Amino acid sequence: MFRTALRNLLAHKARLMMTALAVLLGVAFVAGTLIFSDTVGEAVKNASARNLKDVAVSIQAISPPDAHGGPDKDGKRATALDDRLADRIRALPGVTGVRADVTGEATLAARGDGHPIGNGWQNRATNYRPGPDGTDPRYPLVRGRGPAGPDEIALAESTARTAGYRLGDTVRLATDGPVLTKKLVGIVATDDPAVTAGGSLTLFDTATAQRMFLHPGQFDELVVAAAPGTDQRALTARVRALLPADRAQATSGHDLAAEQARLIADRNRALSGTLLAFAGIALFVGVFIIANTFTMLVSQRTREIALLRAVGASRRQVVRSVLVEAGLLGLLSSVVGFGLGTGIAVGLRAFLTAQGAGFPDGPVVISPSAVAASLAVGVGVTVLAAWLPSRKAARIAPVEALSTVDAPPAVRSLVVRNVLGALLTAAGVAVMLWVSTLKGDDNIPVAMGGSALTLTGMIVLAPLLSRPLVSLAGLVTTRLFGVAGKLAKENALRNPRRTAATGSALMIGLTLITGLTVAGHSSQLALDRMAAAGLTADYKVSTSTGTGLDPAASARVAKLPDVAAAAPVRGAGYTLPDGGSGPDGGFGYVHGTDLDQIAKVTSLNVTDGSMAAVRSGGIAVSQTGAKEHGWRAGQTVTLVFFDKKRVAVRVGAVYADNPVLGESFAATALVDPHLDRIRDDELLVKVRDGRSERTAGEIRRAFGDSPLLKVQSREDLRKETAGQIDTMVYMIYGLLGMAVVIAVVGVVNTLAMSVFERTREIGMLRAIGLARGGVKRMVRLESVVISLFGAVLGIGVGIFLAWAGGELVAASFTSYRMVLPWDRLGLFLLTALVVGVLAALWPARRAARLNMLEAIGAH
Repeated sequence: MFRTALRNLLAHKARLMMTALAVLLGVAFVAGTLIFSDTVGEAVKNASARNLKDVAVSIQAISPPDAHGGPDKDGKRATALDDRLADRIRALPGVTGVRADVTGEATLAARGDGHPIGNGWQNRATNYRPGPDGTDPRYPLVRGRGPAGPDEIALAESTARTAGYRLGDTVRLATDGPVLTKKLVGIVATDDPAVTAGGSLTLFDTATAQRMFLHPGQFDELVVAAAPGTDQRALTARVRALLPADRAQATSGHDLAAEQARLIADRNRALSGTLLAFAGIALFVGVFIIANTFTMLVSQRTREIALLRAVGASRRQVVRSVLVEAGLLGLLSSVVGFGLGTGIAVGLRAFLTAQGAGFPDGPVVISPSAVAASLAVGVGVTVLAAWLPSRKAARIAPVEALSTVDAPPAVRSLVVRNVLGALLTAAGVAVMLWVSTLKGDDNIPVAMGGSALTLTGMIVLAPLLSRPLVSLAGLVTTRLFGVAGKLAKENALRNPRRTAATGSALMIGLTLITGLTVAGHSSQLALDRMAAAGLTADYKVSTSTGTGLDPAASARVAKLPDVAAAAPVRGAGYTLPDGGSGPDGGFGYVHGTDLDQIAKVTSLNVTDGSMAAVRSGGIAVSQTGAKEHGWRAGQTVTLVFFDKKRVAVRVGAVYADNPVLGESFAATALVDPHLDRIRDDELLVKVRDGRSERTAGEIRRAFGDSPLLKVQSREDLRKETAGQIDTMVYMIYGLLGMAVVIAVVGVVNTLAMSVFERTREIGMLRAIGLARGGVKRMVRLESVVISLFGAVLGIGVGIFLAWAGGELVAASFTSYRMVLPWDRLGLFLLTALVVGVLAALWPARRAARLNMLEAIGAH
């Protein structure tokens, strides 16, 4: 039977080619994901190991328990790590050296257009600590030398290249407010993931770094090097005994390496899990193709199987023969797919690195587990999909099969399948209707379960649904294309199970793509409504690092001739003495602003109380905040600000929810006493004659043209958030594209095998006058009908799932309303139409080229 299975595989290799392609693509997705994850994980782990090579103990400064975060009033942080502590640690037995580091953030302006480079929070700045040889081993020099004075800096090679600076250039940068200029004296190399992933690295000499970010003599971290053979845990214990309580923490190099390895593993696990989920979708789609193929092969080999049964083959041997054939096909496809997956992993890494992911260099890692998992998945999925067809083959009776070989296969009842499908669909719809009443991210797993149940039910019900939908499409094809259109409809209806399986493969991909598209489109419109409803200012001014704006500069902007109104916004956090009754546990945030200006730059709608009461020292609260806390206008409440000061304040007004104003606002006089350092979080600017590049330039100049500055119009704000949604949607489009490609392969495969199955029938049609063009048209129309059937089901189910899960999105966007993107939905239908035409090219050409006489005599 093994030789029989091998012979069948070789004999039908053309018919199995598309099935092998489906398995190959699915395995390539899985293998590529596993190899990519192992390669990146190993590269990052090795880079971390190199950075921690000489670290015996790491001592990091922490804020005291009673601190409430942020810089001191002078804008600098204070730490307990200083030169005296470093000297005491150097005196410990086994210590060979202590490296003192200062860290901060610095944003550079590009040499050409002056635009900031990097992504804000990854724009690292630190001190250059030369050793006895005059170099810092952390940052090997590529060109030049390390900074040695307050007016000198060094840059990472990637940073200098991105910003367009060369040695000797004057570099414009900012750390917190005013623009600084420094001379570039050195270019260094680094494999710091924060830098290689799109950030930047700026190096100052130690004294300058301390003046900019801390206080003279203070550090953020002390790195202890130890003599070989030193017990790191014992040394860590001795170091901890020297540290001030609650102001610093010490971690051994071993523990630090273990923690970094854990973080790397967690990050890779999340990325790999996402990619493998989409690989699973692709393989699930492939199951329909494999099952379809082997079902058709069993039907075409009825006489052969009957002869095997007649000469003594048992049912179990027939089952094994089909499964061995599937296993060999899966193994061969998996081996080729694994090779393709290796290429995908290399390409994916290069692509993400080019997009700014910045993975460290390292060799491609192909682990035994990745090989085993890929082969097991490919073979397992193929064998599993062929199991039902093998059972069907085993039920062929020798005498019955031999006597009815030319008769059409018996029509199998769909009653049980329809009942099961109806129950699954009803259960899934019920769950999704319940989901439509829920809110919050915690219910996403329920929505995913309901979506899977609904989609599964529709797959089971697809044969039943194929009859009315295909018949409806057949009315159109018959009217437009005559006999060829009618024959296409009849061919599609002849075997509803096969039509459903082929269409379902396409339905799965389009369901997910449609649901994602509708949710993404509706979210973007919700953002537009939020921006229109909350903000009437022409510009929002802020910083890319969140360090805040100088109030004096904000005042200068307010005096510009073109500015009609300017409202600074800064805030302070508070808690409620009794813990509060809201979902945030009594935590709140009150914005301080200019009460005379804020109504000119936002859509402020007071529903209870008055702004006069707020101007008299009260606060204004949003309707949602008032409802959560049980507050009303005129009530006096007690707030405990983060500086531990309790303030009794009166609720002067309640206003309609506004995303710009947040949950509450008051005069700056109420907020300022509770801030360590008075800085504006943002400035909202209204221009007299509308926004213009000239006005935006004047605003930038008022703030010293700092590279930290962000001057954004309402359109810029919308694009900033909508761009994130677009990026996510397009990324998922790409991941789901593999499933759609496999579905297209399934249409081609089904049609090609169907043409072979109907060889005699096509010959008869040619004999009674159907031209070659008519045969081609018949096959193409059948392909289009099947593709549109899958597309209609997919788009319909996707819209329903997007509607039912919309309330979960509405928890983040209060103005969310489902809006159908008709243009994109129309594009999906048009794509399905094109897919149908393209998928039929080869099968239609093959059918038209059949020799009429040979086809009539075929068995």
